[in-house]
Amino acid sequence: MAVREVTSAPSLATLYPKALLRRGGGSTLPTTELVRPEVVVDPAHVAAYNEVCGFRFSDELPVTYPHMLVFGLQMALMTEPGFPFPLLGLVHVENRITQHRPLSLGETFRVSVRAENLRPHEKGSQFDMVSEVHSGADTVWSEVSTYLRRTGSGTGSASRPQLTPPKPSALWHIPGDIGRRYAEVSGDRNPIHLHPLTARLFGFPQAIAHGMWTKAHALASFEGRLPDAYTVAVRFKQPVLLPGRAAFTTWQTDDGWAFELWHARKPKPHLDGVISAL
Repeated sequence: MAVREVTSAPSLATLYPKALLRRGGGSTLPTTELVRPEVVVDPAHVAAYNEVCGFRFSDELPVTYPHMLVFGLQMALMTEPGFPFPLLGLVHVENRITQHRPLSLGETFRVSVRAENLRPHEKGSQFDMVSEVHSGADTVWSEVSTYLRRTGSGTGSASRPQLTPPKPSALWHIPGDIGRRYAEVSGDRNPIHLHPLTARLFGFPQAIAHGMWTKAHALASFEGRLPDAYTVAVRFKQPVLLPGRAAFTTWQTDDGWAFELWHARKPKPHLDGVISAL
């Protein structure tokens, strides 16, 4: 795989208009790994992220914060001419983060992003965006984001079993502007998150919450209860319409925690996740 260094953070303000115009091309994933060799975290940005997502401010980065460091590189790779799918329309279906040790303010990191594992799915094709954060020779954080490109209706069963939400541990009251607030700190200004009018252009009745905001907000509820090294994997299910209320449930497992997020009044799952100690 060819490595290409990127000396500064890609301009998301430039990449989103580019994403709106391109239609994809080719049939294989790029064989390029994008790398930023020196990344220093901005404490003010971390504070803004913590406020939007619900984390307390400390000298340690929230486990989901390094996604902010790699997201621009992901966007840059997915908007290159040879990338096989258009960025807008991709569905983020799964996200797995592994923290090997706490990451601290003041550290200098090397971050990298690559695409791999293109494979068929019953509703189209899916692939992984693999991101890593390095400190010296050590990989201290990694993320696998799985995306689905729908090209068909699938072959699932015509009838679905009736779902029964678990008893909630907490009720989330999610404001209508959380998509815009998260977009401000993350740079993820996908139109489906910003306003009902732009969301309707893509088939949604209202703006929807970012999947990575729901994951971050869920992890914020576990602060002070997690080990230094662990993996947190989530599956994104039905979108959270804004504004909205959602029922959040947690329970302990043999090696960590599990959690789910459901619609507050309907048997409609939004997310499920598992936290496992390393």
